Amino acid sequence: MQMKNMMTVDGVPVLIEGERNLLEVISKVGTIMPVFCYHSYLSIYGACRMCMVEDERGRLLAACSTLPREGMNIRTNTGRLRRYRKNILELLLAEHCRDCTTCSHSGNCKLQTLANQFGIHDIRFPRSRENVPQDQSSPCIIRDPGKCILCGDCVRECNEVQNVGAIDFANRGSNAIISTAFNVPLAESPCVGCGQCAVACPTGAIIVRDDTSKVWDKIDDPETFVTCEIAPAVRVGIGEQLGLGDGENAMGLIVAALHRMGFDEVYDTSTGADLTVIEEANEFTDRVEKGEKLPLFTSCCPAWVQYVEKKYPEFLPNVSTCRSPMSMFSAVIKEHYRDHLPEQKKKHYHVALMPCTAKKFEAKRDEFKNEYGPGTDDVITTQELIKMIRESGIVFDELQPESVDVPFGTMSGAGIIFGVSGGVTEAVLRKIASDNSRTTLAQISYTGVRGMDSVKEAVIPYKGRELKIAVVSGLGNAGKLLEKLKSGEAGYDLVEVMACPGGCISGAGQPYISQRHRTKRGEGLYRTDNMCAIKRSQDNPLMKELYSGLLKGREHELLHVDYLKH
Repeated sequence: MQMKNMMTVDGVPVLIEGERNLLEVISKVGTIMPVFCYHSYLSIYGACRMCMVEDERGRLLAACSTLPREGMNIRTNTGRLRRYRKNILELLLAEHCRDCTTCSHSGNCKLQTLANQFGIHDIRFPRSRENVPQDQSSPCIIRDPGKCILCGDCVRECNEVQNVGAIDFANRGSNAIISTAFNVPLAESPCVGCGQCAVACPTGAIIVRDDTSKVWDKIDDPETFVTCEIAPAVRVGIGEQLGLGDGENAMGLIVAALHRMGFDEVYDTSTGADLTVIEEANEFTDRVEKGEKLPLFTSCCPAWVQYVEKKYPEFLPNVSTCRSPMSMFSAVIKEHYRDHLPEQKKKHYHVALMPCTAKKFEAKRDEFKNEYGPGTDDVITTQELIKMIRESGIVFDELQPESVDVPFGTMSGAGIIFGVSGGVTEAVLRKIASDNSRTTLAQISYTGVRGMDSVKEAVIPYKGRELKIAVVSGLGNAGKLLEKLKSGEAGYDLVEVMACPGGCISGAGQPYISQRHRTKRGEGLYRTDNMCAIKRSQDNPLMKELYSGLLKGREHELLHVDYLKH
């Protein structure tokens, strides 16, 4: 007897409970379907055809684009389907660069994984695609068309989620490619360097640029003093790849690994975030009191800054003049070591360890250079650090944790939570709060700025008025908010924007994570904040020392930037 809202998958009765497609129903019986072009948060494209299933009449259906219906009876693993999938894989591999041993995605490539799963050992079809040179114009990512399988994941990520529109399909039929408009280099396109296309790419056709060889060269130079700063989100993003749980705070182990590899001094970018909180909070309250250039947009995310520059330049006056924590801290560290280099060292080289690909572009911006050169000499991502640790033979989870170095060895919890969406706003609210009691801090955490929602709103009382605040992650969501501001549909005093969904914890330089693990990483930063004795940036004693010393009279020069002049 057929029960209501039931269907059958491989002989197993399954209840249909509002699933959007057969893939979601199939997952309920413990079967993982092979897919290239399907992501639950992207539109359904149905191009790869790997997820085909067979119904009781022998028809082949694409599981990603077929709605489940009562009474359906499907098979997911027939001989016909296995042969079909092997043919698809062979055709893809025939057109694909197969230098797997030297590919950065080797071992983490979906095409490679499925080829192994289906036992593909020989390719019967000749290669007809011409070799196309890599696009290495961007300082953030590299495109290799020879590894592209036209799944469209990067296109939909760039257009649907990020609303950037740097790449799309071009040509038709067998001549189809993924390209920038008029095939210009990526650096000349609307690309903002967020790298989320690289996160979506299953094959290594788009990868994060690897700058580790330059860093190794500096570490090996006996005359160069090499320092490194570590962004807050890195500590909770590295663990799962190196023997720890995802979301676990690995800061002490990262510091130990960097020391072991040869870095002379290691610092925490959370210290730079404390500077950003103080400067941004002062700028915000000044604008509120004057009632001008509101809302104030945060400026910590370089992909967001580029997005405004390229798509909404009319909002540039609203972007905070504060440098990002990385650029503030780099400027301070460089200034300090201009007079404090060890005698045997002649040069200073400063590296930033970031979860973000766009930081590679930020480090090269002329706005952050002076007569001595750039503030940040190089940026490496969490993925690159993992590569360096493995290359060094370091057993990460067996290291003894070490602390960051002096003289920049203290930071607040407010600086640490910068790595998660809502953290910047919460840190600023802690700064402008009338007291620093536990009750007040707890009340701030419950205002609505925390959580993984892509758009959050809060209303905060401040000096007899209400401050309207928005927290947005994902550039597509930011674009929608800007359109509402332009039309007058919405109004805010402060808007925090992070280009990557969930904030820096899911930056393109981090190991890839699902929504569930994104939440774990955010919780890891909040746990670290809970254990910090110093909760507010202005209570960090190092801030008082810097403002009365190195920064005195030079706050604007070292901590601020004017994007309107460039």
